[in-house]
Amino acid sequence: MTSPNAPENHPTPPFPKQHQPMPGRTAEMTPQPDHGETSYRGSGRLVGKKAVITGGDSGIGRAVAIAFAREGADVLIAYLNEDDDAEDTARLVEEAGRKAVLVPGDIQDPAHCRAIIDRAVSELGGIDILVNNAAHQATFADIADIDDEEWDLTFRVNIHAMFYLTKAAVAHMKPGSAIINTASINADAPNPGLLAYATTKGAIQNFTAGLAQMLAEKGIRANAVAPGPIWTPLIPSTMPEEAVAEFGSQVPMKRAGQPAELATTYVMLADPLSSYVSGATVAVTGGKPIL
Repeated sequence: MTSPNAPENHPTPPFPKQHQPMPGRTAEMTPQPDHGETSYRGSGRLVGKKAVITGGDSGIGRAVAIAFAREGADVLIAYLNEDDDAEDTARLVEEAGRKAVLVPGDIQDPAHCRAIIDRAVSELGGIDILVNNAAHQATFADIADIDDEEWDLTFRVNIHAMFYLTKAAVAHMKPGSAIINTASINADAPNPGLLAYATTKGAIQNFTAGLAQMLAEKGIRANAVAPGPIWTPLIPSTMPEEAVAEFGSQVPMKRAGQPAELATTYVMLADPLSSYVSGATVAVTGGKPIL
């Protein structure tokens, strides 16, 4: 269903109850997410740029890849193992006339993180933009249900990999380059059912703020985006069916955001014209404030 003041491509809850195995697939979602496939129009803001996007196969990462390509950037899409989703994203990048490089693998591994950056340098010719977007989350009602491996896994994917990737990328970045980290509204208003995930998102916001100060003398900017509830495969693959059905109803707009609705924020932060924006966290939360 849609609300009276929402476009038809912005569905509102209740959604059909649904569940799928981690990490989730776009094709199995109802309704299908909007990544900007038919709506995003570029204006040359990133012509000649070379970008790395982790978690670029689906969700927010796919929307950012589409937007960057249509703004003129070549894109390396790093992802875990969702080959079908990644190939669809690569096709959309190539249809925009830009180069797409697919790199599957697990960013828990520091060596793989370094290999991602090496591939960008060798196959794209460098790296101007790093989007640390990939994340792991799982829902638990009680801290006793979170085993040590789950806690470690969440930190390895969400924050340790961000450090490995950023460290490797900075060595190749020139002044004017940009790092964009995907934080979350959970950094400000943690969901107790997502304790491990929310904790890492707070760490990401802190990491970004310190990183921006550290890299300022190099002319490299670092910022974060804090999404609210966004309709991506992460949701039906990591949340109870009842929570999926009402997903997004808790924010003032009374709906989940679509991945396409974040794309312009990432483009703005990547745009060289945003040269005085660093150390910021931009909230995209459907009206719920982050103070």
